[in-house]
Amino acid sequence: MAEPAPPRWSHVALNCRDLATTEAFYRTWFGFHRARVVELGADQIVFLRNGDAYLELFGSTAEPAQASKDDGPQQPGVPRHLAFQTDDLDAFLAAVDGAIPVQLGPLDFHDFIPGWRSAWLTDPDGVVVEISQGYRDQE
Repeated sequence: MAEPAPPRWSHVALNCRDLATTEAFYRTWFGFHRARVVELGADQIVFLRNGDAYLELFGSTAEPAQASKDDGPQQPGVPRHLAFQTDDLDAFLAAVDGAIPVQLGPLDFHDFIPGWRSAWLTDPDGVVVEISQGYRDQE
C-alpha cells in the first residue's frame, strides 16, 4: 500500500475589525482576489486567493491584540508575521508611499544571501506583514 501524499498548504485565518477594509488591503497591495464568501446569517467568512495561497477573513468584535513591534510578536504559539516576496522592494515601498505603516526596515541581509532585503509593515488589524526581495533557498 502506497504512503498517502502529505497534506498541502491551505490558508491562514485572520480575525478582522472590518472585513471590507482588510480585504481591500490584501487585494490592493498583495494581489489577492475574492475566491468565496460564506454567509453565516448576519456574518460572513471571506476567502481571498493569490495563486495557491489563501487568506480566510473573519469579522471580530474582540479587543485587538497588543500592538506588535519590529518583525512581529515574540511569544511561542503566536504567528510572528505573514511574508510576501517582490522583485523590487524599493518600488513596492515607493508605491505604498506611506499608505501602510512600516514597522521595521528595510533591512539588508546581504551577509546571508546576496540581494536579500526585507521590510515589515502592518495590516489594518495590526498583523505584521513582511515584504522582501532576493530570498533564495540554500543550494
